[in-house]
Amino acid sequence: MNNYQLEHIINNKLKSKYIKDIIPNGMQIEGSSNITKIITGVSICQKLIDISIFHQAQAIIVHHGFFWMNEQQNIIQNKRKRLKSILYNNINVYNWHLPLDIHPQLGNNAQIAKKLNIKILGHDSSIVSWGKLKKPKTVKKFFNKIELIFNRKPVCFQHSKNNIIKNIAWCSGKGQKFINIAHKLKMDAFLTGEISEEVMHYAYENHIHFFSIGHYVSEKFGIQALGEWIEKKLNINTKFIDIHNPI
Repeated sequence: MNNYQLEHIINNKLKSKYIKDIIPNGMQIEGSSNITKIITGVSICQKLIDISIFHQAQAIIVHHGFFWMNEQQNIIQNKRKRLKSILYNNINVYNWHLPLDIHPQLGNNAQIAKKLNIKILGHDSSIVSWGKLKKPKTVKKFFNKIELIFNRKPVCFQHSKNNIIKNIAWCSGKGQKFINIAHKLKMDAFLTGEISEEVMHYAYENHIHFFSIGHYVSEKFGIQALGEWIEKKLNINTKFIDIHNPI
């Protein structure tokens, strides 16, 4: 498939042009015009690039790519090495950030809901989703389900007022600041990727059960879902590379 055609199709699927972001979405680096093999991953890094070269892929698709709004603009050190490897091997690099967080089927938030059996009832500012567990759970049982599904023990702040989780809000990635939205919506719990020191106090004082599952884990399944969609709909060989990150 033509590299610009691939960008156009995915942009349309994820409705990228309607979403304001802090990183360019779509094609970030132009490579080979013909794409027959794609490597996907959560974040651009030298290991992902080296694996793509090994597999002779013509494209890399990631959730966290290059050229963030607050990124250092100098092309030096790690960034120079990464770009050199990509350009020398004529690899296309595509990035979809917020469009892949919030897409109603492929997005990270939708995938979290699917895996934790949550019925989505709404969204707040499009970034935070909220809904209810299809079957209410105690905090302990929900903790255990998270560990089973994501293969990681979450950080959990459990208050003592109510042990049952019926309603929950969630946001993939660095969404801990949105716990205030869970409070505004009168949710029993809030789940996100990362955590900040002050969150514990907010959770306890407002009687919200808080779960942090890790930024990487919370955003792994969206890029996987996108890759599966590409392979099925566009018949392009697509392989997800799981590069473990404890954060």
